[in-house]
Amino acid sequence: MLKLIGSSIVQCLFLAAGQVFLKFGLDKVDKFSWTWQFFRGFFTNWWLLGSGLSMVAASIIWFFILKYNDLSLAYPLISISYIFGTLAAVFIFHETVPFTRWVGVLFIMIGVAFLARPT
Repeated sequence: MLKLIGSSIVQCLFLAAGQVFLKFGLDKVDKFSWTWQFFRGFFTNWWLLGSGLSMVAASIIWFFILKYNDLSLAYPLISISYIFGTLAAVFIFHETVPFTRWVGVLFIMIGVAFLARPT
């Protein structure tokens, strides 16, 4: 179980990192137009490349998680990425997160704790 939790945390870190990189990358993309300059800027955006690589890493870890664990246990653990995403919103993007969202994050953490308990 500890191996599953650890690999799920790493996988969720890659998922959240992919979203953070995607947000940074999309902030750098110009308004869409059918021009060479737009597509050159889009395909040479290092943030978007980082996002794609993070998603690929998360997918590879997910393959191993699914191969060796029950879907009913592994799939809900992906919700850990919501925790990391909320923390990234606060500490990286300096967003204000309302109290109700923090309550939601707390519920996710409680749910993960219930999943991790031995049966």
